[in-house]
Amino acid sequence: MCVGLSARVVRVEEGTALIDASGAQREVSAGVLDDLEPGDFVMVHAGVAIAKITEDDAQEADEVMEDLL
Repeated sequence: MCVGLSARVVRVEEGTALIDASGAQREVSAGVLDDLEPGDFVMVHAGVAIAKITEDDAQEADEVMEDLL
């Protein structure tokens, strides 16, 4: 099973994004997505931002993860 992590984009520079996932920040590859901007929400898998998602999607994903844990 593959698990993605929802996160908010803090900063984007040269194909890399700094993300915030529930207070934990880290850098991920952002080269797969076009027009990524601070404030966007993304799904991250294996260190790569793989899809833009809505804030509602991010909240729902966080709730599912909390239920699983």
